[in-house]
Amino acid sequence: MELRDYLRGLRRHWLAITLMTLIGVGTAYGWSLLQTPVYEATASGLVQAKTAYENGQLFSDDSSARVKVPTLLEMAGWEEVAERAIDELGLTASPESVAARITVENPQGTSIIRFTARANTPQDAAALAQAWIGALAATNAVVDGKDSPTQISIYSAAAATVPSTPVFPDTRTALIVGGVLGLGAGVAFALIRTASDRRVRATDDVEAKLQVPVMGTIPASAALTGTSKLLTGAADDRTFPVAEALRSLRTNLRFMDVDNPPRKIVVTSPLPGDGKSTVACNLALTLARSGEAVVLIDGDLRRPTVAINLGLPGGAGLSDVLTGRAPVVDVLQRTPHDAHLLVLAAGTIPPNPSEVLGSVRMRQLLDDLAKHATLIIDAPPLLAVTDSAVLTQQADGALLVVGVGKTNYDFVEKSLDALRKVNGRALGLVLNKVPAKGGDASPYAAAAYAQGYSEGKGSKRSAARSTRSPTPESA
Repeated sequence: MELRDYLRGLRRHWLAITLMTLIGVGTAYGWSLLQTPVYEATASGLVQAKTAYENGQLFSDDSSARVKVPTLLEMAGWEEVAERAIDELGLTASPESVAARITVENPQGTSIIRFTARANTPQDAAALAQAWIGALAATNAVVDGKDSPTQISIYSAAAATVPSTPVFPDTRTALIVGGVLGLGAGVAFALIRTASDRRVRATDDVEAKLQVPVMGTIPASAALTGTSKLLTGAADDRTFPVAEALRSLRTNLRFMDVDNPPRKIVVTSPLPGDGKSTVACNLALTLARSGEAVVLIDGDLRRPTVAINLGLPGGAGLSDVLTGRAPVVDVLQRTPHDAHLLVLAAGTIPPNPSEVLGSVRMRQLLDDLAKHATLIIDAPPLLAVTDSAVLTQQADGALLVVGVGKTNYDFVEKSLDALRKVNGRALGLVLNKVPAKGGDASPYAAAAYAQGYSEGKGSKRSAARSTRSPTPESA
């Protein structure tokens, strides 16, 4: 896969990425709410040393104070200091746990000792830092004794202030970390899904992967309602791209072999739901509207839908002709949609459709009809039954309708292999239900060109008035 494929995958899964990012942010926020806040307060004490001379006078001795600072830093962690602070504040915690909440440090080159205390409330943190200064000073006085020539004291130079915000949890940092982790998880999910996704996409290099040409790209459309799969009125803004796609498919079929274009065309798909029946009906109608004689045959003798899509009665049809119960001229039906289109419905559903479709009579019927018209044969899905492979063997080839974003490459490859095994010809692929927008939108879809074309002066309205074309949806 190329970089652009992964970029399309990120775009395709943008909702999952956004959702995971929000989950990460929400989880981080919830975690911060559940944590017990920790406040931090700092107090500073200045170490002072005074030396008594023979005349009893006291003189400040900065050098002695600085020498004493390392000792005081070590003494600040003593259990005795912690006990004095606990007694002063009336705490019930053990000396070890209280001492763990105190950090003592000495700024380099000074006689200052900085006490940093942590507690669950801002008042307790400030009180503990201040109490530790007094506890250390009292402990040092006991250690030095009254007879020491140098008296060491700790002057509370900067009293502890009550903090306004906790140092833990840091909600802003937690939200950033949660968002980054959620975003990373979302991107990883999208990339893994993209790398493992085997579904056919219109943006993929389908022809290179399958070695079969793409004959048409039919955009998805929500213009159809009800049971009919045809748009019989004038094309509008919604149906214009679909109409152009069908006309493009019609042109590609004609130019496959200019001297000997296919006359008997089977329309099938790997699986049900790819839209092969609707594509067959609309392709037949598009060919007929160009003035070409067309016969649409419902070759799906298991689940026929052609008559329903065209709004025609079922009754007798193909199976009745093949069994000799009715002549073909009596069961061919004209459709009100176009005078050049005749429809041969499925007829009575036989118990052995594959044998009926593979019979000599079927081949003879197709040859006779192909002398006067182009045949479009709606066939069952290739992987469900063998009917389509049998029909393709008797026709000029098959169009394989593939639902974009639904059918994976494995099914398409198996379908093509099924055609090759019976020496059937795959005319090409028809990518159906291609999104007009988003990461899976095809750059070659008619919708993209139609939009640019219709933005010209009056072209959108004129195209809508002059274009009449059906829209394929799922069969």
